[in-house]
Amino acid sequence: MAVQQNKVTRSRRNNRRSHDALVAGNPNECTNCGELKRPHHVCPSCGHYNDREVVALVEEVDLDEDAA
Repeated sequence: MAVQQNKVTRSRRNNRRSHDALVAGNPNECTNCGELKRPHHVCPSCGHYNDREVVALVEEVDLDEDAA
C-alpha cells in the first residue's frame, strides 16, 4: 500500500486541483440564422457551417399509417 513520505499542504493540494474547475461555454451567433451555436461546429438549427449548408435538415416528415 502506498504511504506518503511527506505531508502535502493544503496550498500545494489546492494548486494541483486548480485546473479542475468547469468553464462556461462560449457560444457564437450563427451567421445564417442567428441562433447560438458552439464555435467550430455545425449549427444545430439550420445545418450551416462556415457560410455553407453542410447538413440538410428535414422540416417535417409525414408518415402514413400504412407505412408504419
